[in-house]
Amino acid sequence: MRRKITVVGAGFVGATTAQRLAERNYADILLVDVNEFIAEGKALDLLEAGPIVGYDVNVSGVTIKDGTGYEKIAGSDLVVMTAGIARKPGMSRDDLILTNMKIVGGWAEQIARYAPNAIVIVVTNPVDAMTQLMWHVTKFPKQRVIGQAGVLDSARFRTFVALELGVSVQNVEAYVLGAHGDQMVPLPRYTTVAGVPITELLPKEKIDALVKRTRDGGAEIVNLLKTGSAFYAPSAAVAEMVDAIVFDKKKILPCIAYLEGEYGIHGVYAGVPVQLGAQGIEKIIEFKLTDEERAALHKSAEAVRALNKVMGI
Repeated sequence: MRRKITVVGAGFVGATTAQRLAERNYADILLVDVNEFIAEGKALDLLEAGPIVGYDVNVSGVTIKDGTGYEKIAGSDLVVMTAGIARKPGMSRDDLILTNMKIVGGWAEQIARYAPNAIVIVVTNPVDAMTQLMWHVTKFPKQRVIGQAGVLDSARFRTFVALELGVSVQNVEAYVLGAHGDQMVPLPRYTTVAGVPITELLPKEKIDALVKRTRDGGAEIVNLLKTGSAFYAPSAAVAEMVDAIVFDKKKILPCIAYLEGEYGIHGVYAGVPVQLGAQGIEKIIEFKLTDEERAALHKSAEAVRALNKVMGI
C-alpha cells in the first residue's frame, strides 16, 4: 500500500510541494485548500502530468467548506502545513502571527483528530512559532512535529557562497541554525567548499555580507515579486525532508525541533541540526559552538519564545 501525504494549502508553496512529491512517485498526494475547487483543479492538472513525466501515483484535491472535507486527510503518513497568508513587501514574518495562528491552530485540531499517526512538517510563517503551536495543539510526540527552515536557509547560504567563489553549489556545505528570519544563525565555521571552511577562503567582511544576504533571503524575493514570496526553494526543502523520512535516510539536516536542554535551551522550538528518519526527528545533533554563536542561538530562541507568549502558549 502506498504512503499518503497531505499538503495543506494549494497556493504556490503547497502546489509546488505537491508537484515535487508526486514526481518522486512514492506516495499518493492529497492537496487541500479552503478556496473552492483550487485544490481539485491543481490536483487534476498534476494527475494529468503523470503519463508524461512518468509518475503513477494518485493526486487528488479537496475543498474545505462549512467544516467538511477534513475527514479526507485520514490515513495520512505525513502532513505538510503550508496554509496561511503570505508576506507582502515591508511585512515581517512576525506580522503574520495573529492571522496564521488561527489557521494553523485550527488545522492542528483536525490533524490530531483524523491523522493521529502522521508526521507533520510545518512551513507556514512565522514557522518556528507555528511549529510550536502545531505541537502544542496536536499533543503529538515532539519527534513527529518538525519545522522547515534550516534546509531552505542553508540552501540560500550555499547558493550565495557558490556565486561568490564561482564554484558548484554541490561543493558547498552549510548549516544555518536558529529562527527563520532576522534571528537566524548562519555558521561560517561549519560552511565549507570541498571541505575547506569559508573562513579560510573569504575575508570577514565578505562573509558578513553573505550572512546578511542569507538572513534577508526571503525578503529579497518578496521585494522582487511584489505580490508573493518564495516557493521553488521552500518546496524543494520540504521534499528533501520528506525524502529523508520516507527512505529512512538518517540524514543530518537543520530543522526546527523542540529542545529540552540541547544547546542549553529548554521548552522551545528552534532550528538545529537533526537526524531525520522514518520516525521523524530521531536525534538532535549538538555542534560545538563558540560563545558568540551560542549567544546568537539563545537570542534566536528567545525571539521564538516571545512569539509563543503572544499566542498564549
